[in-house]
Amino acid sequence: MPDKIILGIESSCDETGVGIVRLGADGSLELLADEVSSSLEQHVRFGGVVPEVASRAHLEAMAPAMGRALETAGIGLPDVHSIAVTAGPGLAGALLVGVSAAKAYAAALDKPLYGVNHLAGHVAVDTLQHGPLPERCLALLVSGGHTQLLLVEGIASSITELGSTIDDAAGEAYDKVARVLDLPYPGGPPIDRLSAQGDPAAIAFPRGLTGQRDAKFDFSFSGLKTAVARWVEQRERAGEPVPVADVAASFQEAVVDVLTAKAVRAAREYEVDTLVISGGVAANSRLSALAAERCADAGITLRVPRPRLCTDNGAMIAALGAHLVAAGAKPSPLDLSANPALPVGTIQIA
Repeated sequence: MPDKIILGIESSCDETGVGIVRLGADGSLELLADEVSSSLEQHVRFGGVVPEVASRAHLEAMAPAMGRALETAGIGLPDVHSIAVTAGPGLAGALLVGVSAAKAYAAALDKPLYGVNHLAGHVAVDTLQHGPLPERCLALLVSGGHTQLLLVEGIASSITELGSTIDDAAGEAYDKVARVLDLPYPGGPPIDRLSAQGDPAAIAFPRGLTGQRDAKFDFSFSGLKTAVARWVEQRERAGEPVPVADVAASFQEAVVDVLTAKAVRAAREYEVDTLVISGGVAANSRLSALAAERCADAGITLRVPRPRLCTDNGAMIAALGAHLVAAGAKPSPLDLSANPALPVGTIQIA
């Protein structure tokens, strides 16, 4: 088959992403453009993403991001073969902006449209950096809204959730602990930086859902978040200084200890030898280091996309769309709707 250009649109939360990928005749993928416009600064004063603000920002950013992506790739819209768009999960209003734009482009250009799963995109994006995935692999998806262990038996055909968070996602816990420690939002980067100055063994914070009777592959970080808040409160009531770096390092160690231990355990149980870690928290330095150490000990190949690809972006949606096109998947209908609760097993809205 001749080379095909796949356009990807992402708008599930606070990043407006437009990515462009070339699908080669041999099935190879080449990233041509990855433009992201973030509305993060508009949400900082609220300490979290405000859906209405995010939706309006997407409306303003979509056309400029599209123009920059096309210019970077050196192509025009008529050169595009197919259009992929995040159809869910995510914020309803934010998703609607991206889906509406993609449907308009697809209808105007008479191009195939693929409404795809945001979470599957986080797995597919790794192929832009490290090449094709093995037939079976494990994916640990860690972000502000999701913490999931996934068994991937075909990025375009079969993704099974083995476990998920039952309360706060890892990234959400970082944000809440950062607030307790008077650190800026989002909490992941400042806690990661501060942890380098602290002792990860200074405070024995709890490891949620690690008992023998607990769900093997589910996660819980709400109790950990509460434990940190109570520890800090007790110090402050006693008039004692709070060792912020030690608290940050001990909290982070508790998070990454559970994430990596459960991921390696799942890989062994399901007899897979490749682990992909993706999502915004995948950029965390301690998570990458401990995962590398434990995967090496277990004989597991670890794949972590570069930080730019870990956060929400259009490239990951274009990559997933390219995999669907290569697999001969039937395009989605032009009347597809966004689904804020789209399950990870639904890779594409057919």
